[in-house]
Amino acid sequence: MKLIDVQDAVGSILCQDITKIVPGEFKGRAFKKGHIVTEQDIPKLLKIGKEHLYVWELKKGFIHENEAGIRLAKAIAGPSLSLTEPKEGKISLVAEQDGLCQIDEELLFQVNMIEEIVAATVNQRRVVKKGDIVAGVRVIPLVIDEEKINTIEQMLQDKCVVQIKSFHQCKVGVITTGSEVYHKRIEDKFGPVVKAKVEKFGSEVIEQHIVDDDAEQIAAAVRALIEKGAELILTTGGMSVDPDDVTPSGIRKSGAAIVTYGAPVLPGSMLMVAYLGKVPILGLPGCVMYHKTTVFDLLLPLALTGQKITRPMVVKLGLGGLCLECEECHYPMCAFGTGA
Repeated sequence: MKLIDVQDAVGSILCQDITKIVPGEFKGRAFKKGHIVTEQDIPKLLKIGKEHLYVWELKKGFIHENEAGIRLAKAIAGPSLSLTEPKEGKISLVAEQDGLCQIDEELLFQVNMIEEIVAATVNQRRVVKKGDIVAGVRVIPLVIDEEKINTIEQMLQDKCVVQIKSFHQCKVGVITTGSEVYHKRIEDKFGPVVKAKVEKFGSEVIEQHIVDDDAEQIAAAVRALIEKGAELILTTGGMSVDPDDVTPSGIRKSGAAIVTYGAPVLPGSMLMVAYLGKVPILGLPGCVMYHKTTVFDLLLPLALTGQKITRPMVVKLGLGGLCLECEECHYPMCAFGTGA
């Protein structure tokens, strides 16, 4: 840092806070450390008795934290994200639409491995609303070697660390299995729960089939819903290993390719994921009917953003896959299913 005449300070970076005192009225910060002096600041500085200032001497090849933060934020940001103005060197990334926040964890790791760089995000696969802050970035020093920012920009060309995937308005078919419902011995309580969760994302249940515990009927219902234009099929009931629970068999008989039967998530371990062509089929365990948050809440957003659900994706849910069933549920504002 160096001491300069205040009249020559335009464009310089303050290296300490400057306090303003008005006896009996005010004492506080007038200018903060890191502020870049403007022409309009000169009269204000003179009025508080500052004819000389200590400023950072910005060497060639170094840039101010605000410029570095903006460039860092732009480098990691994907579609549907906007940036806030720098505040004490920090830039926030804000969702411009409702959707699913997805993080490239390996790229995030590589960015943060560069010394003096900070990039922090919300949990992986968090459902977010328009206006939510999903990430924040800054650099540690007041000025930083520009080469570090150049390295990040080159590394992330045509890539993004953080992005918001929008929800598609899908046509959803529901198959409710169970002799007790089919023969009207009890009222269907499962269908309304599933319908409400689907509609929350702007999708529509186009048709619900109620069938007996019969693999052929289940398979026929799957094929009929696809003919009706279903882009996602949800089956409810009959997913346990009991001999009379035949929903998995019915899904197989439809011609669907099974991705996984079972998920390392509690509640929701008896989940089946399958595909008939491009149409995902989720076999939902009974816990979806009576637990507020289950494996269904983790996979439905993936399906509705058009992502192909794979076995490794499901297996990775094991880290963070234990719901603590809090007295007051705050999902998705918690670590359930996020790998955190």
